[in-house]
Amino acid sequence: MSQFTETMFQNARWSMKGMVTGEPDAPVRHTWAEVHARACRIAGGLAAAGVGHGDAVAVLAGAPVDIAPTAQGIWIRGASVTMLHQPTPRTDLLRWAEETAAVLDTIDAKTVVVGEPFLPAAPLIAERGMRVVTTDELLKSTAVRPIQSYDDDLALMQLTSGSTGSPKAVHITHANVVANAEAMFVGAKVDLDSDVIVSWLPCFHDMGMTGFLTVPMYFGVELIKVTPMDFLRDNLLWVKLIDKYKATMTAAPNFAYTLLAKRLRSLATPGDFDLSSLRWALSGAEQVDPADVENLCAAGAPHGLAPEAILPAYGMAETTVAASFSACGVGMTVDEVDADLLAVLHRAVPATRGNTRRLVTLGRLLDGLEARIVDEDGVVLSARGVGVIQLRGEPVTPGYTTVAGFISAQDDQGWYDTGDLGYLTEKDEIVVCGRLKDVIIMAGRNIYPTDIERAAARVDGVRPGCAVAVRLDAGHSRESFAVAVESKEFGDREAVRRIEHQVVHEVVIEVNARPRSVVVLAPGIIPKTPSGKLRRAHALSLVT
Repeated sequence: MSQFTETMFQNARWSMKGMVTGEPDAPVRHTWAEVHARACRIAGGLAAAGVGHGDAVAVLAGAPVDIAPTAQGIWIRGASVTMLHQPTPRTDLLRWAEETAAVLDTIDAKTVVVGEPFLPAAPLIAERGMRVVTTDELLKSTAVRPIQSYDDDLALMQLTSGSTGSPKAVHITHANVVANAEAMFVGAKVDLDSDVIVSWLPCFHDMGMTGFLTVPMYFGVELIKVTPMDFLRDNLLWVKLIDKYKATMTAAPNFAYTLLAKRLRSLATPGDFDLSSLRWALSGAEQVDPADVENLCAAGAPHGLAPEAILPAYGMAETTVAASFSACGVGMTVDEVDADLLAVLHRAVPATRGNTRRLVTLGRLLDGLEARIVDEDGVVLSARGVGVIQLRGEPVTPGYTTVAGFISAQDDQGWYDTGDLGYLTEKDEIVVCGRLKDVIIMAGRNIYPTDIERAAARVDGVRPGCAVAVRLDAGHSRESFAVAVESKEFGDREAVRRIEHQVVHEVVIEVNARPRSVVVLAPGIIPKTPSGKLRRAHALSLVT
């Protein structure tokens, strides 16, 4: 049996820890042993449905109480898990069904497991000839024992953000999970006896499914798991759960911490919550803004939030989930560099005066990984040289399943090209500047869209996390950019003009370049991935 499944099932037998689900309405706690018992029954149902070693099983479910035993049941059968992107109230269901069918064809799924609250979508999948079973049906089955599995078996096929039309699934093997889980355990200094994790991250995203469900289940860590919809419904549920369960660990993207800070300031008074138990609050999945972290620390201070608890990190599905963590107990470290030298010479030269840019360091690589920075000619750069970040090591995916078949993610030396621009400091800490494909080049200067978006977001009336910078005429001499922002005042012509002028003003101050145009949109228009990341390329039609 693979180390992944053997360790998970062994921990389930002895661990008294477990998972709490159903907050805030009907919380229920299952020990990991109880989760495993349910998984064995689900595995029995999957066996009856013909699922066996090496098969691909897709899962459409929103409730962690269903997802955890379903995933484990699939692994008991030696199959792989693919979490499908979930429809929302705004989703065109017919289009979603077509895109989902394309995903199922691409991964050659044998079975789709459907659970709450997506049971109404089951007929749409079944109509396309797929075998569909529900979690309730599977739980009525007779338990079976695990079949033989191997370290190079696929544990997960993780859909990349926005996998629609032309799906792509990252291969995560049993060995990948073990290597990254063990490294994260060390990097986060996990204490199985005392640590308690709170997470609302979606299970269709690698951070939520791998980092904050699979890994806690693998080790047997106490986990409180709710859904993104729970988080959105109750403005302060996140901190309520940290307070209630004396949680020590949590994680979220930068935008969520920004939203949390706003909610603490507007809806809470000092002493409402005790966040002093939190020792490890990871910020990852998107670029970390130092101003946002400082704002969170200030908003959380009256509730006992320690600044050193905030840990910026770097990761992606292609490294299983995590690549680097900031050091525990240190908090955020900012690298302030000369913005002009960064833009023109592609060097991150420390500076404290003049035109500077503040970038967050994302810590040193986790065990089992190594990094190098290369320029456009493939030359490896020294410390503080800005280029493309490449990673290599045991947690790195072997490749992808695509409509064209399997595509390797590694070159002949094992390096994976992340597509991120960044550099290494003298202490070998990673700093990310932006995505290579999104960088705007004007007059020989690199302008990073995150800087533009941060400036636009400062304007009164612009919704937090709802500003996007879009490249125009990429690769041509007249390359430029436009900015789109969302505002509740989109229907007020005077307010729109004010927002447009102020966005231009703030952007020019920030990057010394003027946008070709600014567009003010209604809330919910700017395209994002299912995990909340901006889809800059898809926003082009909004500004042209």
